[in-house]
Amino acid sequence: MATDIEDLRERFLNIEFDEVEFEIDGTRFREYAIAAGETDPKFTDISNPDFQAPPTFVSTLVGRRTFPSDFPALNGVSMDAGKQVEWKAPVRDGMKLVGRSHLHDIYTKTGRSGRMVFLVTRMELYDKEGTHVANADTRTVIRER
Repeated sequence: MATDIEDLRERFLNIEFDEVEFEIDGTRFREYAIAAGETDPKFTDISNPDFQAPPTFVSTLVGRRTFPSDFPALNGVSMDAGKQVEWKAPVRDGMKLVGRSHLHDIYTKTGRSGRMVFLVTRMELYDKEGTHVANADTRTVIRER
């Protein structure tokens, strides 16, 4: 039996289900930048006055949960379907961030192997002053059986 997507959307979209704190380590995001092939000194040189994390670094920050605790198990094969970052302000060494997660979207597509359910979990990241610095989306796809 196919999952009722409209029911899931009504019950679970845009309801915060996780909150986690992060302390940002410049050494870690410098290593991330170098591994990603970044050459701009503002991402790789700790002594640079504008030293900051590359915008996609926030996609490495993960919460305690991927989905709400009462989200039903869907019948199928689950796979990572990609990441997306909306960068709003620089993330710098030593910053403390709060990440709040919710299901941002639930939708389907039909492919050669049948229907696939996509779940988009969004973590909104804020600094200690409450400035919204980034959104990090994680997409999961479930190929229904």
